[in-house]
Amino acid sequence: MSHIAISPAILYWGTPVALIASENEDGSSNISAISSAFWLVDRCVLGFAAGSQTPQNIIRSGHCTVNLPEDALVASVNALATTTGTPEPSASKIARGYRHVKDKWAVAGLTPQASQLVRPPRIRECPVQMECELVDSHGLMQDTPMMAGALVVLELKVLRVHVLERLRMPGHVNRIDPDRWRPMIMSFQQLYGLRDTKIAPSQLAEVDEELYRPSALAHTTAS
Repeated sequence: MSHIAISPAILYWGTPVALIASENEDGSSNISAISSAFWLVDRCVLGFAAGSQTPQNIIRSGHCTVNLPEDALVASVNALATTTGTPEPSASKIARGYRHVKDKWAVAGLTPQASQLVRPPRIRECPVQMECELVDSHGLMQDTPMMAGALVVLELKVLRVHVLERLRMPGHVNRIDPDRWRPMIMSFQQLYGLRDTKIAPSQLAEVDEELYRPSALAHTTAS
């Protein structure tokens, strides 16, 4: 077995697709489909092109919803993929085939659902919905002159999680059953679903999920 050195233009090894709903300046809402997302404790971290409508909305309003689709929503994700809420898209977006769309709900065939703690709506068709508030923003690739200011990473605090009942683990109030949850995964610009079975038991799964709550982590750190 031998390895070779390559230089990929992108490093999308495989991350969940997320649909982000945010509030425009006129009070209407915008949706964007992204896959630069990860979660740690009660925080969600999202990456964007800094000039895009969604990060500008979140930085201005302080809130958004992060909605996770399953593979049945692939048509909606594809419908949103090359749309932008920015009235005058950047030259790079135009070169990649993006077009301005004001009403993305209609284009994607999705339904807004009122949130409980934030102004931007949830997406009814998504089995997982998270209401979030902005905690911090950080410029990415600031050490690269040609990219400085082009990318932004947002740290969000997840205020409330909504899921369909069918995703809950039997016998647990606050746990998701990974055997029932089927996130949509983007890997090198292609969309995938998860396999139906685990490849092997996970040693990490032996740890009680409750030990990852901030209160438990803080107690462990303090001791």
